[in-house]
Amino acid sequence: MRDNIHPIFDKLLGRKEKENFLNQKSKVLWFTGLSGSGKSTIAEALEKKLFSQGIFTQVLDGDNIRTGICNNLSFTLEDRHENIRRIAEVSKLFCNAGIVCLNSFVSPTKDIRRMAQSIIGEENFLEIYVNTPLHICEARDVKGLYKKARAGEIKNFTGIDSPFEAPESPSLELKTENKSIEECVEECIQFLLPLIQN
Repeated sequence: MRDNIHPIFDKLLGRKEKENFLNQKSKVLWFTGLSGSGKSTIAEALEKKLFSQGIFTQVLDGDNIRTGICNNLSFTLEDRHENIRRIAEVSKLFCNAGIVCLNSFVSPTKDIRRMAQSIIGEENFLEIYVNTPLHICEARDVKGLYKKARAGEIKNFTGIDSPFEAPESPSLELKTENKSIEECVEECIQFLLPLIQN
């Protein structure tokens, strides 16, 4: 079956041409952290800030992705692995199109994040650890998921009955416990702009 597949990547306009057109360098920011840590909120605010500065972006969010390309997957570790594999492949396409991709996924294990990095490319992959203690995430419980997990209504919930392995040396660590969203976004901006300005 695979003998009938003939990729045309070599015939398409290259990443460099697209980056020059957009006047930026593409990267994938991979926000990882517990549910409720603030990943999506930071990514959304960062997108608006970057857009106001002329940076073309795309946000890929866990809940959004699971309504479409990954709507057939559960939350077992095996399906989480496949979820991240698919989104890493999509992210690679965005990166090759010259776009700064802001990804918000729990991506709970080092192995899963290494796999994403290997697909996207180490030079393109920026791991952002949104470091928020479990008790704060659980106190927020903005989606009511921790309450359901504690009641046994949700199985394989990260931080409760499924592991979260914190990054050991992320590209950037956001310790959110005593910081505002604006402060976290500013940290991201200061870190990112030198890497993406053409």
